[in-house]
Amino acid sequence: MAIYGALSFIAVGVGCAVGQVSGVPTGVWARNLGSWLAGGLAAALIVRFARPKTWLVFALAAPLGLLASLFNSGQLGVHRWLDVGPLRMNAAQVLLPAAIAACGAPNLGRIWPWAAASSLVLLVFQPDASQAMALGGALFALIGASSLSRPVRAGAMAAVGLAMAASWLRPDPLAPVAEVEEIMRLAAELSPLAAVGAWGALIAALGSPALMKTPGDRGASRALCAYAVLSALVPLIGPFPVPLVGMAMSPILGLWLGVGLLVSRARNAAVSKNTPAASGD
Repeated sequence: MAIYGALSFIAVGVGCAVGQVSGVPTGVWARNLGSWLAGGLAAALIVRFARPKTWLVFALAAPLGLLASLFNSGQLGVHRWLDVGPLRMNAAQVLLPAAIAACGAPNLGRIWPWAAASSLVLLVFQPDASQAMALGGALFALIGASSLSRPVRAGAMAAVGLAMAASWLRPDPLAPVAEVEEIMRLAAELSPLAAVGAWGALIAALGSPALMKTPGDRGASRALCAYAVLSALVPLIGPFPVPLVGMAMSPILGLWLGVGLLVSRARNAAVSKNTPAASGD
């Protein structure tokens, strides 16, 4: 978690610097720093207090939150957001990373495949091709690491692929915001060095969850890495927010929650391994 924290702080800091030099108001880029601090605190609390029931809560929160977003006020027919007080948060970007980190946990049984599948379908209806592609990549990693038979794995991956393709059928009518979806272009306009630094910091931070190897992980660390990296790459082909570097709070908070839950699973696995079994006396 310390590695992710350091790398993500660099990525967020690079984005804030690019935004400040590019004329983005201080109140906009400063929110990213606040979100990083709030997310880090939330992740620390998850690591300290999360238990198996917490994993279930996060696994179910994603489809429920995405469903609620369909009934919230949208923009030009697009429904991706939930209003939290004065803030408008992207439901998928906040909830999906933790749900992915929870997937495959021993206590979830057959719940997590249905929660993940329903989340993917809801993303198609929002529509959000970026998050559908990212979640689909995570599901490929989870399915590949599962104990399902080869024909069942192939069928599940084909279904995920069809849903990912379907998410692109409805064109996205929203115009891009320079400091959110086009932050890498702003960095490149400043200097090639700024662009290289932004991409390097981003990929390093988003790839760090793959470093975690935990007994009983069942592909969750690789799945979270796949989700995060695809979230960063899809904006290259469409007007979607760039995580961490772009001026958007939701992915910063969401990725911290995912990393925190992944670490909590590792911590619980270590505690269970080192706890002697109770005697039968």
